[in-house]
Amino acid sequence: MYQIFTANPKTEKILRKNIEFKQEIKNKLDKLKENPYKANNAHTLHGELKGKWTCWLGANIRAIYTINEKEKLIIIEAVGTHKIY
Repeated sequence: MYQIFTANPKTEKILRKNIEFKQEIKNKLDKLKENPYKANNAHTLHGELKGKWTCWLGANIRAIYTINEKEKLIIIEAVGTHKIY
């Protein structure tokens, strides 16, 4: 199983705020820990964000993250609507 970390304080604050109010997001983060390559409709990004992954966390909330396979880490870099792209 992977561990989840945030890349910066802003992302940490947004993620914590959403988790407090939505059990669905907590459940999806748990699924992401199990398989960051397939959970929550995960897929790779293209263009400037090539090498990063994205998945749905809620109705209009997405996460952009990188995966460190060697250390089994998921580093969430941004959380928000499609505007985060």
